[in-house]
Amino acid sequence: MKPLSQAAADQFSRIQFVLTDMDETLTHNGRLSAATYTALERLQASGIRVVPVTAAPAGWCDQMARMWPVDGVIAENGGLFLRRSPDGHGVDRHFWHPAERIEHVRQQLQSIAQVVEKVAPEAQQADDQVFRLTSLAYRRTGTDTDHRIVDALKQAGANATINNLWVLGWLGDYDKLTMSLRVLANAYGVDPETAYEVVAYSGDSANDAPMFAFFKHTAGVSTVIDCLPQLPTPPQWVTHGPGGSGFVEFSNAILQSVSTRARNAAER
Repeated sequence: MKPLSQAAADQFSRIQFVLTDMDETLTHNGRLSAATYTALERLQASGIRVVPVTAAPAGWCDQMARMWPVDGVIAENGGLFLRRSPDGHGVDRHFWHPAERIEHVRQQLQSIAQVVEKVAPEAQQADDQVFRLTSLAYRRTGTDTDHRIVDALKQAGANATINNLWVLGWLGDYDKLTMSLRVLANAYGVDPETAYEVVAYSGDSANDAPMFAFFKHTAGVSTVIDCLPQLPTPPQWVTHGPGGSGFVEFSNAILQSVSTRARNAAER
């Protein structure tokens, strides 16, 4: 992992997509700055497709897909992909599970939540749980309770991980990476081999591990150092700033590389 400031000027010249975590990668201390929002707009204006890939609930991501300068949002750690409808006023939802199984999955999650509450009575569901469609989320405590919740989720048949805000549980053989590759293929016609070269990813947390391990062009905002022990493969680069300011650094580096490549091509 190297400081992003050391990246070559043409390091990101082939980037066509920016996928990014949201919480504490686009935001900092829970807030989205104007500079970060502008960075998203600039990426889109340059022709780069932007897709947040987050553990945040479907309800939050619905608003993001409708109103943010993004091309879609992968929500709930891969549970569904939301994309603005062609008329610009609605959102199309594409779940990991077949549509006919969604209600069954939700019932299973409710049953699993009851198991978790018996094993760890002190566990508190996240205050955004009512906006979730495909996952369970529990407040992080920073104590052994977090790991007891993970164990309870897994013993009840769910997958589980911890990010910087929540302990997460879900049903299905997916994570941020598997859903991202499905979306890239189905929505944009990009196969995994091509995605490796043309996708940039930014994140800061343990549930970003599959993304850091797969893609060639990855950056962690500065706080990623706090979870390096949980990352089998660290990001290629690390920014100077945390959260949104780090994302702005990464987006600026990408835009500079893409602009340099376009200028050099025009001069040939």
